[in-house]
Amino acid sequence: MEMALKEARAAGDRGEVPIGAVVVIDGTAVSVSGNRTRELNDVTAHAEIAAIRMACEKLGQERLACADLYVTLEPCTMCAAAISFARIRRLYYGAEDPKGGAVDNGVRFYAQPTCHHAPEVYSGFNETEAADMLKAFFSGRRDTK
Repeated sequence: MEMALKEARAAGDRGEVPIGAVVVIDGTAVSVSGNRTRELNDVTAHAEIAAIRMACEKLGQERLACADLYVTLEPCTMCAAAISFARIRRLYYGAEDPKGGAVDNGVRFYAQPTCHHAPEVYSGFNETEAADMLKAFFSGRRDTK
């Protein structure tokens, strides 16, 4: 999770929402990314999706059944679906997202009967640090308007 937090800080420094993600296989980080939606002008360039794309490209495969994903914020519906389609084995996330989250909040994507694959989900990892980083980022945005 430390690597994901580092990527989140880097994303925040770039003016992105500070979220970071890491794909891990057998204890080794295969890919690491932060949000890049503004940089790439791509609404799908969330940290989770970027990390999944990089891992799939690096490994030459479309599925990551033996991989774990660490992310600093509870994934949104789009990212939860990508995690499911990639067949990620385990999802570890930091802060909950009551407004936009789709794992333990909102649509609870993995609990839906239409979900083809649900990873094991573990939450609360470095939750305070991840949440504080997001709060500071958005507070700073509001202060400059």
